[in-house]
Amino acid sequence: MHRIEQHPILPIPAFTKVPFTWKGRALEARAGETLSSALFAAGVRVFGHHAKDGAAQGIFCANGQCAQCLVLADGIPVKSCMELVRPGVRVEPVEGLPELPAVDARSAAQDVASPIETLRVPVLIVGGGPAGLSAAIELGKRGIEAILLDDKHRLGGKLVLQTHRFFGSVEAVFAGTRGIDIATRLEAEVRSYPGVRIWLQSAALAVYSDKRVGVLVGGRKYVLVEPEVLLVTAGAREKNLAFPGNTLPGVFGAGAFQTLVNRDLIRPTGRLFIVGGGNVGLIAGYHALQAGIAVVGLVEAMPECGGYKVHRDKLARLGVPIYTSHTVVSANGTDSVASVTIARVDEKFRPVAGTERSFDCDTLLIAVGLDPVAEFYDKAREFGLAAFAAGDAEEIAEASAAIFSGKIRGLEVARTLGLDVGEISPDWYRTSDILKSRPGATTAERTPDAETGVFPVIHCNQEIPCDPCTAVCPNDLIEMDRTDIRRLPSFVGTKAGKGCTGCEKCVAICPGLAVTLVDYRKDPDFPTVAIPFEFLKDSLKAGDRVVVEDTEGNRLGRVEVGAVKAIKANDRTVIVKVRAPREYAKKVAGIRIQEAETGEPLARYVGRTSDDAIVCRCERVTAGEIRRLIREGVRDISEIKAVTRAGMGSCGAKTCTPLVHRLFREEGVAEADIVDQPKRPLFVEVPLGIFAGFGGKDEGHDGE
Repeated sequence: MHRIEQHPILPIPAFTKVPFTWKGRALEARAGETLSSALFAAGVRVFGHHAKDGAAQGIFCANGQCAQCLVLADGIPVKSCMELVRPGVRVEPVEGLPELPAVDARSAAQDVASPIETLRVPVLIVGGGPAGLSAAIELGKRGIEAILLDDKHRLGGKLVLQTHRFFGSVEAVFAGTRGIDIATRLEAEVRSYPGVRIWLQSAALAVYSDKRVGVLVGGRKYVLVEPEVLLVTAGAREKNLAFPGNTLPGVFGAGAFQTLVNRDLIRPTGRLFIVGGGNVGLIAGYHALQAGIAVVGLVEAMPECGGYKVHRDKLARLGVPIYTSHTVVSANGTDSVASVTIARVDEKFRPVAGTERSFDCDTLLIAVGLDPVAEFYDKAREFGLAAFAAGDAEEIAEASAAIFSGKIRGLEVARTLGLDVGEISPDWYRTSDILKSRPGATTAERTPDAETGVFPVIHCNQEIPCDPCTAVCPNDLIEMDRTDIRRLPSFVGTKAGKGCTGCEKCVAICPGLAVTLVDYRKDPDFPTVAIPFEFLKDSLKAGDRVVVEDTEGNRLGRVEVGAVKAIKANDRTVIVKVRAPREYAKKVAGIRIQEAETGEPLARYVGRTSDDAIVCRCERVTAGEIRRLIREGVRDISEIKAVTRAGMGSCGAKTCTPLVHRLFREEGVAEADIVDQPKRPLFVEVPLGIFAGFGGKDEGHDGE
């Protein structure tokens, strides 16, 4: 069964069943889900085979940025990750080049072209994620009309994929609240402002030289929007890697994985391996474990993981092997991933021969960074249209930073329109910079000297922007430098004659699960340790024996569970209380949930030739083909495109261009010597009839 029926954080709602067919076989989907998720729920991972070499195709980004998940829906090629299931829809794989119907079924009933509508609006916001929602709220408060469009079928962007509590500032950006709940709050507030029109399943296609923006509304109707100001909050797209087997079904981006698991409640894999030790990869590993998926391992090319140390430590404590100074060598299999091979890298990040190891897995998650989706902003500036960018479209950072930058940009847009918004406080810009900051210094963990009474132990020893633990202590006993929330918090013992009451609020709210509570009052030799636990509460009970580990995942011993506490006030964070020996009670930071055998390598590594590393997914162009041209002296990417067709596929060169630049760097070519290809509309593929007014029924407006 590929559907998630129980989850420690996410509710499992009742669904209406929707019938559809795959290759003539009757299947059932859930109302409101995409074709790709419905197929995964039915155990389908291969969506077709490429015309060039017969390579199996399947989901990769789940974000509409590539075309690897293409299927035929009632004879029309569609991106299955963006197309919602309709009752009775006939879905077929794309085997080679599809034969298109003589008449587009979506517009067959329309005999006369509809005129192309032009809408004038003060503000057009492209992207309904955290930054776009926050900006729309600021505009809505001031009665400014705006259109907020998003290409998904719901608002929230990546917030709807985040089950964990957010870092940052409690006061400024909902720190300590789960991303899924922040999305609900922001959307509800946006919808309360009648001046903000919401267009879902609607994509900005291009910014034109006449300062109008072409928008595909609901996938059916073409509209020209003429804004006074354009605000781009379109987020980011995931970076890719070129390695043998990188396009096999089962190789996903992290966003695709989180979409399937946390949005659509699909368990797409049984054994997962992760490439990338930034926050995205580390958090995805945690989400996998919450969904009952084994995480076989994680590789990071750098000597240390680049994400927050509390994320890295949390994953290690749960039993996930982390291999730093390692890289992926190949994904192995025929029609889908069957194993992955990794190797240690040298100081130039080249795999070291003889260090290869292979691991049994069915999915490889790629989390190696993000690139801003800033094309609309760049074009608007080029054509003289007043434009702003916020969130990841401006600078890659955490979602908390996107929320705050959206708030600031909303005020800046209002001011550009002539409204008196007063001075935007310099403190706001400083807070924004703090929220965007990278992890800071790591210090030795500070363990309290006391071995009496009750007190928290803070296992966070890296400077990151985060303050929830300081906000919830009823006696104000956890302090930090309030002028800079990147400073480490500390427990002060007593204040005004009051000490720790053992309320456990700091344990429950910490986004990094990096606070425990040690209580010596009942038994000084075996104090009780309260540990945060975000897995199914029924998976542990009093009397169970569990392995406890220190901050960085080193085993301390096996102890007995005394109680499992799940109360509404803790917002789905379970508190597990164990009795630990005095000699290491204060070191206990977490409970291992995954056995060591899960990450054992295969007896022999699986090898593949490096010649089949794909750079252009759409046209199946290999790294070897492009390297040969570079070595022959080619420096113009348009020439590479003309010879190999790299960049001519459905994604519009969005996936392969960064990889081509990387090949130039690897061949010693300076960036200044590379001639990039022109960036032209359109942003996504569109049936030509839509531009002529043959689009069928408009289904994209929501809340207008």
